[in-house]
Amino acid sequence: MNFWQRRKVLKGVNYLELTPLRRYGFEQDEQKIVTILVPRFENKVLKNISGSIKKTQFVNFKLDTTGSQTWLLISGEATVQDICNELKAIMGEGFVECEERVSKFLTQLYLNKFISFKEIE
Repeated sequence: MNFWQRRKVLKGVNYLELTPLRRYGFEQDEQKIVTILVPRFENKVLKNISGSIKKTQFVNFKLDTTGSQTWLLISGEATVQDICNELKAIMGEGFVECEERVSKFLTQLYLNKFISFKEIE
């Protein structure tokens, strides 16, 4: 699906009932900040060429604290509502508008193909 098709799919669903799935690997540092590792090339030939010219095979996307916590809670079993409830427990009362913030964050991850949803794919 292209960007516009993916965007249209999200319009008619109850976001809190969706179950996000990670599509890429990640690294985590000492402060629990996540860096998503997106392969630079999908094609095997291009992967081999990039390895031979000393280019990294991954493009790194570093998340902030809230984004990292959200990413770590994506298990393939927890719904968006479950993730929001867990984030509220972790972040405390100061974390307001959790559902809206997490929904926007996950929408951006979905539109950029970093995640998918079990119910949609």
